[in-house]
Amino acid sequence: MPDDLKLRPFAGDELRSLAGRAYERIRDAIVAGTLAPGQRISERGLAATLDISAQPVRAALRQLETEGMVESRPRSGTYVADLSPARLVEIGLIRAALEGLAAALAATRATEADRAALRRCLADIEATTRQGDRAALAAANAALHEALHQAAASPDIQRLRAGLRAYDHLTRARILGTAEEPARALAEHAAIVAAVLARDPAAAEAAIRAHTLRSLAIAFPDSAATPSHWTRTP
Repeated sequence: MPDDLKLRPFAGDELRSLAGRAYERIRDAIVAGTLAPGQRISERGLAATLDISAQPVRAALRQLETEGMVESRPRSGTYVADLSPARLVEIGLIRAALEGLAAALAATRATEADRAALRRCLADIEATTRQGDRAALAAANAALHEALHQAAASPDIQRLRAGLRAYDHLTRARILGTAEEPARALAEHAAIVAAVLARDPAAAEAAIRAHTLRSLAIAFPDSAATPSHWTRTP
């Protein structure tokens, strides 16, 4: 090939960016129901629809599988995960326990940099709550929880948390959709951060568990308050 026709190959960060955009498109389609629970996903079909190669789609599907949004079946293919309300409630209960442990560890392990990050995240939540920007508020909430997990400094909790992100994706709109929820969540987040900054692990764990379980009850008002979903159907 003549030198003047040679093209610069994509750098690693450019490939990750394309995979990230593919991930967001596919994730949003699953949340919206455009890709329905149980639907078989064609890697080649998605690549054609998004007008990109298969490689970033493959990377996006790997991430979505880690998060529980899609699942691979041996000798069958990749499918949108069938996350029923009962299953999401169970994931929410697991998430509450995990968040509680993370907050308790954060209260004992947070560095000064971690503590400063928590203050910044809480300030962002306060600002976006006043502005009424739900998308920005959701991002600020996610950033605060990420900062708590960073402060907990537990790779195992981070790994387990990654497998529960389907719950966040599929319930965020329900939880933040009520008019009174942002102000209530702000007060609860402030209490969580205050407990971590006070280095009180018991208070931090109790505060975030209460917050997470209340959010679960908002997302699933008919099932979260009772243990009926714990009974296995024969």
